[in-house]
Amino acid sequence: MRRRLLALVCVSASLLGGCGLLPDRAAERRTVTVWLMQHSASPEFLGRFTEEFEREHPALDLDIRIQEWTGIGEKVQRALDTGGPGGPDVIEVGNTQVTQYAEGDGLLDLTLESMRDWGRDAWLPGLAEPGRWGSQQYGIPWYAANRVVIYRKDLFRRAGITAPPRTRDEWLTVTEKLNTGGNQGIYLAGQDWYTLAGFIWEEGGELAEGDDGVWRGTLDSPAALRGMEFYRRLQALGDGPVDADEEHPPQAGVFAEGRVAQIVAVPGLARAVVRQNPDLEDRLGYFPVPGKSAGRPGAVFTGGSDLIVPADTDVREGAVEVVAALTGARWNTDLARTMNYVPNKASLAGSVAGEEGVAAMAAGAAQGRATPGTPRWGAVEADNPIKEYMTKVLTGADPATEARRAARRITEALAFD
Repeated sequence: MRRRLLALVCVSASLLGGCGLLPDRAAERRTVTVWLMQHSASPEFLGRFTEEFEREHPALDLDIRIQEWTGIGEKVQRALDTGGPGGPDVIEVGNTQVTQYAEGDGLLDLTLESMRDWGRDAWLPGLAEPGRWGSQQYGIPWYAANRVVIYRKDLFRRAGITAPPRTRDEWLTVTEKLNTGGNQGIYLAGQDWYTLAGFIWEEGGELAEGDDGVWRGTLDSPAALRGMEFYRRLQALGDGPVDADEEHPPQAGVFAEGRVAQIVAVPGLARAVVRQNPDLEDRLGYFPVPGKSAGRPGAVFTGGSDLIVPADTDVREGAVEVVAALTGARWNTDLARTMNYVPNKASLAGSVAGEEGVAAMAAGAAQGRATPGTPRWGAVEADNPIKEYMTKVLTGADPATEARRAARRITEALAFD
């Protein structure tokens, strides 16, 4: 009788998917909802990835939803706060945004997977470090972009310069040589604080330092002051406005006018330059921001994106599989080649070696850094005292005095209420 009942149960169950013997694949499938930002990946890349991922993971469907950057911070925070069905299971966020989401325990801790499976120690520091909160890894590096020097090859040749500078001292010498005949040796806006940050890091300084959760501004350290002094000397070799940043006016437009030998920008800005002045298409070259010594590029700010997983996802294993695939060597190098990004590991830089601008960016990314890893850093940028500090120094104020004032304002902005 018991055997007959079991047989009846199995027959009935087979109509709904079987007794574990003839599973209904459709009933078992789960959907992983992925939020990616507009223009981060091309439709063609996403199509290739989705097709291959679903083929290799028969129980998973991908629902990729493209998001706008405008207002994304609030949208992500709402999704983390409310959770529930229909919310995202994987989210692309800016690399410096991870800590603000991790602070509220809304993210899945991916430390184990990072160390055991994904090669955390090999990731670019500028992506990996801001993805940590304390000792835990919440943000997984996806792609990077950082500043390089975009230069006019023809103006270099005309000045007798046969190779890009390899050190900061050489860079000053070359730029001074180019700053003649009505040309600017470099266009560097006075408030380009991301570029200044790289110079400060190269000197061994920091924008701010934290101790047991308490942060203080450190623009007044000797190393940070040396970084500002180098910025002052370089900026003086052009006519960049001392009271504005690189977007006021947009430096691509200034460069396109044809009288500037160099700018510091991400390589992709060259497209905007050429659109405005097609004659420059074959005249532009790229080299990493020089460091203090030859053979090692200077420190730069690394922008880019990390992937995070909400802690309350109901498809945890599927979400982790998506992150593993997108950030793994195969698809990470595919994305880098498709979009002219820097891959998330220096060992993968060879995949973009054929593109001069991206290769220069990848070389610099090995020395990439990010803004201080505190969720309060956004408050600093909202009323940025670094910009005001730079303008005052460039207009003749005492650097040490202004650095102390700016450091105090950073400390106040980083204090928790």
